[in-house]
Order: sequence, then C-alpha cells, then structure tokens
Amino acid sequence: MPASYAYLGPEGTFTEVALRTLPETATRELVPYVSVQSALDAVRTGEAEAAFVPIENSVEGGITTTLDELVAGQPLMIYREVLLSITFALLARPGTGLADIKTVTAHPAAQPQVRNWLKAHLPDVAWESAASNADGARLVREGRYEAAFAGEFAAERYGLQVLEADIHDAANAQTRFVLVGRPARPAAPTGADKTSVVLWQRDDHPGGLRDLLGEFATRGVNLMLLQSRPTGAGIGNYCFCIDAEGHISDRRVADALMGLKRTCLQVRYLGSYPRAEIVPADVDALRPGTSDEAFVAAADWVARCQDGRF
Repeated sequence: MPASYAYLGPEGTFTEVALRTLPETATRELVPYVSVQSALDAVRTGEAEAAFVPIENSVEGGITTTLDELVAGQPLMIYREVLLSITFALLARPGTGLADIKTVTAHPAAQPQVRNWLKAHLPDVAWESAASNADGARLVREGRYEAAFAGEFAAERYGLQVLEADIHDAANAQTRFVLVGRPARPAAPTGADKTSVVLWQRDDHPGGLRDLLGEFATRGVNLMLLQSRPTGAGIGNYCFCIDAEGHISDRRVADALMGLKRTCLQVRYLGSYPRAEIVPADVDALRPGTSDEAFVAAADWVARCQDGRF
C-alpha cells in the first residue's frame, strides 16, 4: 500500500489542486480530511506520512487555524511550499438564479477575498462558514445553502452550475500551502530557501519585539512573515510566527537562531525548505558582512586574537 498524504478535503478543494502539482503525489495515496487539525493529527499519529494544508494568503495573511496547530502540540516540520493563484466561482444547484440566493457558504479565508463582490452583487445574503470551500459546495448540493464560493473545477464534481466565475476582490491573489511531516533533517539548501520558527518571549518588556527582530536584522536576515498568535495564557500573551529568508545551514540564519535560543523562553523550529516563488538573482544579494565566508573569517579572527596572533 502506498504511503499517504493527508490534505484539507473533501475532494475538489484548492488544497487538492495545489497538492497535485507536487511530482511525488504520483506515488502517494491522497486522503482528504475534514479539517486542518485532523490532517495534521494524522501525521502526528503516523496515520499519514505528511499533510498538505493552507498556511497564508496574499489578502489576509497567515491562516490562523494552521499556524495555531503548528504552534501547539507535538512538533511538526515544513518540507515544501506551493503557491497557487486563487479565483472563485459562485456555485449553485441547477435552476438557481442570483435572485434565489439567501445564504452563501465557503471557508472563512475566502470571505475577505470576495467581500466587495458580495456587497456589490448580493448585499443581503447571509454568510455561513464551511470547513473548506469544497465542503461548502457539498452542502449546497445537499440543500443546506443556496450557493457556495469554491473553485470552478468543483462544479462538475458536486453537480452544481457556475453562476459567476473569476470572482476576486484582489487581482493576482495567491494562497501558500505547505507540506508538513514529522521532524527530520531538513533538505539541503538550494540558495533560495525559507526558514520558519515560532518564538515565545521570556518576559514582556519595552522593546521586547524589537529585540527579537534585532537578532535577524543585525545578521542581514530578511523576514517574509511576522504574525502574532495568542498563547492562551491570558490577554497580552503572544508568541510570534516568523518566516525568514535563508536556510538553517546558512551561518547568518543559524547565528540568529542561536541568539534567539539564548534570549527567548522557547523557540520552535518549523523547518528550512525551498521557496516556491521564482527569486531574481539580485533580490537575494547578501548585505556586506553576512555571507558564510564573512562569519568564518570573523570566527577565525577571534580565534587568532585569543591565541595572541592578531
């Protein structure tokens, strides 16, 4: 029996479409799960080799459900990421017109991406959240709601008609998905990588976030995502989810993580993995003094000073 990849289902989600772009899925069984939590729990229990879930979109930022699941519980690790351009279609049962729609459903992350369209075309409909966009389409098929926002490709799968296509408030909207597995040695650096961590402050003090960010800034490490999430320990208690450019094997990234490990209450490493977007060569030009060679030369100078060879 082939190894399995869990993903946010049911069949017909954007998550499934993005997952199928990975070449290794040809040798994996793809198993839909009802929620991000259940897909990730399948990895934690050994039921699945890995899980594929959404983690960020270009309209609203981080997907809080996924971030919170990675922050808490048994540690997991990100191995890959995929970017998918997103546009929605409004799906309904055959014979339904716009004037018949009183309720509409989709995943909560879809609402900010179609809010203006709804206001302009269906201002009086009630929004109901679904576990996924495809699950919303399934609920429409079953008669629970009149319409759902989902991928146009889901219409045939759930026997629905497309009332409107190419719906999006923001042009070129994208969602980022990640392949998550159990902790292991990260893949070798590619030269265009990303490192993800979660940081907990030791105490709340003026300039605390600046101190955390300074560990990256002084080493020339650029940040690609910074999102705070409540720890559950009370109002004002937050941890910070961070994506940084570079790989843990890069001296500047490793040095920043060592600095954070010394000063933070807790650091959770979520992995170093290839970036999905195409990166122009000049964009990742390192600041002077932040290359691996510069760190080696500086360490050598300190050693020579300690030996009296300066």
